[in-house]
Amino acid sequence: MSVFEPASWRWNRRMLGLLRIVAGLLFVMHGTQKWFGYPPSAVLRVPVPLASQLGVASVLETIGGTAIIFGLFTRIVAFVLSGEMAVAFFTMHVPRGLIPLVSGGELAVLYCFIYLYLVFAGAGAWSVDALIAHSTPGSPPAPAPQRHLHHAA
Repeated sequence: MSVFEPASWRWNRRMLGLLRIVAGLLFVMHGTQKWFGYPPSAVLRVPVPLASQLGVASVLETIGGTAIIFGLFTRIVAFVLSGEMAVAFFTMHVPRGLIPLVSGGELAVLYCFIYLYLVFAGAGAWSVDALIAHSTPGSPPAPAPQRHLHHAA
């Protein structure tokens, strides 16, 4: 394989699954920090009231992040979480500056686009979604690896 050719279908699915799991684990930590005060934060006054914007975010991040880790309803959950991160960026960070590096919004932007990617890419390997899709009667078989055609220039 050349550095200019894409990796195999199997490795793409595995790395997508790994990205999903790591993003979900980190996201759960943001949620539990707001909701339960763990891991401890020197910045947040916790626990935050659940009826507040941060409270709703804590629930979405903890429950949604857990669903992302397991790859359960990945596309739907990722859509909601991507929207949450867009709202977080525009309401919490943009008032401090439009540039994410200046406003501290880099993580919100990264999570927003990682979850937006998962909306279209799906869960990848090691997911409940894949188990459900392959165990449903009448469901199509797993997709075959894609072969890339090289066009002569």
